[in-house]
Amino acid sequence: MDFDLVVRNGTVVTASDIWESCDIGVKNGTIVAVGPRLPAAPGAEEIDAEGAYITPGGVDAHVHLSQFYEATVGVDIDRSIVTNGAVPDPENFVGDTFDTGTRSAVAGGTTTVITFASQMRKDESIIPVIEDYHKLAKDQSYCDYAFHVIITNPTPQIVEDEFPRMVDEYGITSVKLYMTYKPLRLLDYQILDVMYSARKLGITTMVHAENADVIDWMTQHLEKKLMTQPYHHGTSRPPIVEAEATNRVICLAELMDTPILLVHISGGPASKHIRDAQTRLLPIYGETCPQYMFLLADSMRKGDFEGAKCICSPPIREDKADQDAMWTGVKNGTFTIVSSDHAPSKFNHPNGKQRGLSDGNLPYGKFRLIPNGLPGVETRVPLLFSGGVLSGRISPQKFVEVTSTNPAKLYGLKKKGSIAPGFDADLVIWYPQAMFQSFNLTNEMLHHAVDYTPFEGIEFKNWPRYTIIRGKVVFSHGEVVGKMEYGQFIRREKSLLAGPRDVWLSEWRP
Repeated sequence: MDFDLVVRNGTVVTASDIWESCDIGVKNGTIVAVGPRLPAAPGAEEIDAEGAYITPGGVDAHVHLSQFYEATVGVDIDRSIVTNGAVPDPENFVGDTFDTGTRSAVAGGTTTVITFASQMRKDESIIPVIEDYHKLAKDQSYCDYAFHVIITNPTPQIVEDEFPRMVDEYGITSVKLYMTYKPLRLLDYQILDVMYSARKLGITTMVHAENADVIDWMTQHLEKKLMTQPYHHGTSRPPIVEAEATNRVICLAELMDTPILLVHISGGPASKHIRDAQTRLLPIYGETCPQYMFLLADSMRKGDFEGAKCICSPPIREDKADQDAMWTGVKNGTFTIVSSDHAPSKFNHPNGKQRGLSDGNLPYGKFRLIPNGLPGVETRVPLLFSGGVLSGRISPQKFVEVTSTNPAKLYGLKKKGSIAPGFDADLVIWYPQAMFQSFNLTNEMLHHAVDYTPFEGIEFKNWPRYTIIRGKVVFSHGEVVGKMEYGQFIRREKSLLAGPRDVWLSEWRP
């Protein structure tokens, strides 16, 4: 047969099956055959998997790249920065850009990322925001990519006129809403406006659910008691803060009969609300992240301000029961996807985590001023494989489901997320387990632009050997070998998962 690439002798894993001693035939970047002993013409490239697992390339649906603002610490930015594709003031940018973030992604087995074009509060249109974000990404990505749009000013013009353009012209079929952070927060009335339009257009609505008023009240009263150490970030946001907002937005979604995804769920009470809604057959989806599955709040108690490295929102939880609830939610389907929420800030930089030391109460600083977010796009897939599959906590099929197949289905990436004819040849070939030497992670091993990893010291029992995107090897034996401009923007379709039910709570209809 006429293949460009044949991957031989692998244990192929999909969300439903495992096939041993299997080959994969690729032509023009697409999988065209899967089966044993595929014949190949002379000249075809061949890779011997040596019996190791082959899984679909990871789809990380929650990645923040090239975002030049810090909304999580109350810095008001009224309007988007117009970049025309150039990173403004790169010496003072503390996160990852498309080049460094996607380089890190492919080194950890992720072949597609979905990042965020962000509307600011006084932006009167989302179209310039989308177009400028395209310029930042163009020819700067090692992997394929798509966009969500963060909505902070849902005017009638935007939800009625520009949402249809966003879907039809730009191929963007998801938006993200915040119930917290002053520069980003929407009121319930505004959330309903977005849901109303999203339902008509088949847009998936993502929600960061935390009760902003409780957080502000708790933070103010903690500061009066000088309880401002990094650890008290978690004190200001106990699990009930997430659970209340989660329940509230589920109620709004049920009223509107529209699908939503609750992002980065961290605690058992919030996951219970999602599970209860799903049991009632509501189209409610959940996402959690590795930091909530592998870390506990004592990571924020480290001395010398090191605890600031692990500040994110919602916070990493103190009670191991919350951590166990995340694993249970992955196994029983409460969590549709596991994403990284890669949103890093450098530690040793005055605009990064050190910002928390800028306003007194030294040497402890003020958690209110510490940028929220962790690096994790490179470690997400290996953590779930090593700490989930190889530890026996989840099956290989469940691993594929939550790291690749379900993200692709949820967000309308119809050619991503599986190993079958017609799908993009996005593959991760792991090491044969018998030949892999376990190691403890250090930040120097990673490929991002950030000066730390919250997963420092964790043991990894395997790591991607090859990452392949559309039939091209982009990562091999610890080295990024792909070209930065290889990544393509992917226009998305509507979600392939369950949508509106046409079930109503009153006589009102949209």
